[in-house]
Amino acid sequence: MKKGSTVTVFALGMVTMIFIFIVFGFDEDAKNEKKSSRNVVVSAPMRRPDLPKEMNFSGEKVPLDRWEVREQLDREVLFNYFGQSNIYYLLKLSDRYFPEIETALKANGIPDDFKYLCIAESNLQNLVSRVGASGFWQFMATTAPGYSLEVSETVDERYHVAKSTAAACAYLKSAYQRFGSWTAAAASYNCGMGGYNSRATFQKTNNYYDLLLPEETQRYIFRILAFKYLLTNADSLGFSLPKAERYLPIKIRTISVAKNIPNLDAFAKENGSTYKMLKLLNPWLRERSLKVKPGKTYQLLLPAA
Repeated sequence: MKKGSTVTVFALGMVTMIFIFIVFGFDEDAKNEKKSSRNVVVSAPMRRPDLPKEMNFSGEKVPLDRWEVREQLDREVLFNYFGQSNIYYLLKLSDRYFPEIETALKANGIPDDFKYLCIAESNLQNLVSRVGASGFWQFMATTAPGYSLEVSETVDERYHVAKSTAAACAYLKSAYQRFGSWTAAAASYNCGMGGYNSRATFQKTNNYYDLLLPEETQRYIFRILAFKYLLTNADSLGFSLPKAERYLPIKIRTISVAKNIPNLDAFAKENGSTYKMLKLLNPWLRERSLKVKPGKTYQLLLPAA
């Protein structure tokens, strides 16, 4: 065969192969496209919650007719509404802890809405902030003793739900007496009474909604309001949670202790429980032992027998 003929045959062969590849390749792509289109699930856009037409905090009106107030509330509602796992978890925890917190607030003359301040502080958990504030109500170690909370080598009552709630009530009553407003008292819980007062004095108003405050405090009341709105309207906002899935209060028994316990693991076992359960129910016990000052008595919780 001549050289030119060979080249011609080779070229024709390549053209034929390319044609076949293109035809069958497009056909396969078309099949894959049809197959994938059948598997595509188009998600419906997430529903955004409507804001309430009116709202109050502890009986004090929130001026939602003001654009900046409405937008600030809108921001916090959106941020928390779309953090759906956290809202569900709070709903579960609230059945365990709200009864105790609500009882303490009522006994101390503090409005029930302040349970949402507790959520804004800690999400109903014994957290530690970046600056060292600890517990449900986020007390600093330096200020806790001023509100009858012991912080010692083996004890930190900032982690004691009942005692830290009583301490928070003492602070809030004092702040309310100073500012004459529950909203201002709540805001001062974030920036301190001195911090709130200095800004109120300079701006010549005590009204939280009229004050320019530090960013965290500026958002603080609206964060509390957002939790109040989302949790009290959980069902209508799509956070339906059956009672059976909520966390119930734990059935406990109490043991009075008025002397040192050198080994908390041994103590727990002697009382029919475990070290893990003792620490879970008494998170204010910070070490493996308990030192008891003369004249002091602690109430330790263990699971009901």
